[in-house]
Amino acid sequence: MIRYFRLMIGIMLYALAIVLMVNADLGLAPWEAFHIGLSRTTGLSFGMVSILVGSVIITVTYQLYESIGIGTIASNFLVGMFVDVLFRLHWIPMAHSILEGMGMIFIGMVMLAFGTYAYIGSAFGTGPRDGLMVALTREYDKPVGLVRGTIELSVLLIGYLLGAKIGLGTLLIGFGIGPVIQGVFKVLNFDVKTIQHTALLQKKPEYD
Repeated sequence: MIRYFRLMIGIMLYALAIVLMVNADLGLAPWEAFHIGLSRTTGLSFGMVSILVGSVIITVTYQLYESIGIGTIASNFLVGMFVDVLFRLHWIPMAHSILEGMGMIFIGMVMLAFGTYAYIGSAFGTGPRDGLMVALTREYDKPVGLVRGTIELSVLLIGYLLGAKIGLGTLLIGFGIGPVIQGVFKVLNFDVKTIQHTALLQKKPEYD
């Protein structure tokens, strides 16, 4: 029961972090820029794009031997749903100044890092985008901050080319999210490579 609670807390923190950073109104975060760019190109809703992209990523990370668990599936669907609800409720106001927006972005990045720690630590499987981070961290044996930062900057470039709005906040998140996550994980002594997830599906390496 505690693991399920931790999973849900992590997913909700993740959704809150996204809304905070969007409402900072200083430019879209990389994944949000990517999703909105695809949404404008395809005509699909933000939530539908997020779910479809997540599903593709799950398929890719499964081929990289990342397990698929309850947490993987739950985060793929629930984060987008929670974000939509939070936007409709207008609980988090838009920033009215650059300083206020920067504060919201920093809080959002820290909240996202703790949300990532909470739901990955529940060991029910990582969410699609974090699963990609974990799989590539393990595959190439590189620091999690470097891997996360590379992913974020790559999807940001695609989102920009598809017409998504970027700005100061985009740069802050693009360059800051990796170090913030790595810093929070270090403070909490949390190594994503050591987590043994409860898997619904697990691909075994051919040499095993």
